[in-house]
Amino acid sequence: MKLKYTILALSAAVLGLVSCDKFLDVMPDNRTELDSSEKIRALLVSAYPETDYLLVTEFSSDNVDDFGAENPNTDRFIDEIFAWQDVSDVDNEDPEHVWQASYAAIAAANQAIEAMEEEAGPEATGYEAEMAEALLCRAYSHFILVNVFSHAYTAATADQKLGVTYMSRPEQGLDPKYERETVAEIYAKIDADIKKALPMISDSYYTVPKYHFNQKAAYAFATRFYLYYEQPEEAIRYADLCLGSAPATMLRDWREQASMTQNVDVLTNHFIDASLSANILLMTAYSKMGLCFTGPYSTYAKYAAGNYLATTETGIALATLLGRNNNSFFAVPMKIYQGNNHDKTTFWKLPYLFEYTDPVAQIGYYRTVYPAFTGDQVLLERAEAKILTRDYDGAAADMNLWLSNISRTDWNLGPEDINALLAGIEYSDPMNATVKKKLNAPFLENPTALQENLIQFCLLLKRVDSYAQGLRWFDVKRYGIEIQRRVMGADGEPLSAGDILKVDDERRAIQIPRKVIDAGYTPNPRN
Repeated sequence: MKLKYTILALSAAVLGLVSCDKFLDVMPDNRTELDSSEKIRALLVSAYPETDYLLVTEFSSDNVDDFGAENPNTDRFIDEIFAWQDVSDVDNEDPEHVWQASYAAIAAANQAIEAMEEEAGPEATGYEAEMAEALLCRAYSHFILVNVFSHAYTAATADQKLGVTYMSRPEQGLDPKYERETVAEIYAKIDADIKKALPMISDSYYTVPKYHFNQKAAYAFATRFYLYYEQPEEAIRYADLCLGSAPATMLRDWREQASMTQNVDVLTNHFIDASLSANILLMTAYSKMGLCFTGPYSTYAKYAAGNYLATTETGIALATLLGRNNNSFFAVPMKIYQGNNHDKTTFWKLPYLFEYTDPVAQIGYYRTVYPAFTGDQVLLERAEAKILTRDYDGAAADMNLWLSNISRTDWNLGPEDINALLAGIEYSDPMNATVKKKLNAPFLENPTALQENLIQFCLLLKRVDSYAQGLRWFDVKRYGIEIQRRVMGADGEPLSAGDILKVDDERRAIQIPRKVIDAGYTPNPRN
């Protein structure tokens, strides 16, 4: 018997996690049989989340400062995100939308998996490529959920920390109840899905592979997952498979961008170009990120990556550390915008797109396209994994390749050269910021000075590379980096220090959406 599904049924799992109300009494008769590869592939288009985590995690991280109570460019939602408060306001990019979009994507993946298993058996004979994509989509959305709504994985406590719920089958029935699993359990199930998928992954049927879990994207995801799973040897293995024997060809060509017309639309559309080797997996999302961080826009400008942050902690600070400045170091220098209620030093990355639902009324949705995985990210994740396995020469080689690619000149720093650069620098504090943050990572117990400074340098490069892409928050959580908010004065310098997110702060796990808690789901504890 072939399974029959409806469009409404695809959202059953997520709606069950959102509300106790009975959302469906009678199944409508608009059914389709998932009995061919083409239909499965069409369904899998819905297995990628349409709301991204980028805004929530970027504004939660130390990549933004507070530009004062008089700055009007804010709203309650972003005030709550910046302050690590449980979100009470509604926004298209709020935690509830991240939750719903992720579980909706998982529901689509599970419907596809069940249909393939019923049609072709547990081994999905004849559907191997589709099965691999479905498993990776399911694993990826759970990976995002557990890293946003739970604490970072660490072997010592993962079996004690609240994870999420791993949905491994389509939900049946009305008003289902769910229990939270541990972080350890969620990671183990992601691990199982990845391992099952990788031998079957294929690029054979994709029209535009960069918008699907193609083979390199699968290896890139495995790299990040096993790095977070505290298995650096596995992360290196999959990074090698992703980058191949010529990793330089997998990196973003910043010098080519330097030769292009320096126009925000030209460069941001190039940044997400599916033909670029650097862009391994692209995703679309309802998002204002192209307004918040890319151009001279005032959206959420009360909380911004200003010039002080850039010159003391991130991009320009890296150039200074290496004896250069913004213009002489970067192939495409950071853009500096300063004016009334506006202080932003930025790279042009994610585009600002708009989807009109009513062109006459000029209303619709903010959209963007973002690279979920890039060759540059994989290279730096491999460098980090090599440092953790004490392959310092290999790590330095990877970091030099990244530096040579983003800058105007080639670099050949040895491990001891990098150690010397960081050795005399004090740990950052909000009123006297530096590129060096105190690390409290359980998996980095008693590191030597050399190892710590190499990690510090790698985290700095990752912070610059992933600017405005939300990944810094995950490194903050993984390495137990404490954040103290600061309020900037009218002169662009720190005026006062604010709230502290300590290493043991429960707010490091974003709170479960209120509707889900009201439905009986266990909330994240709060200090």
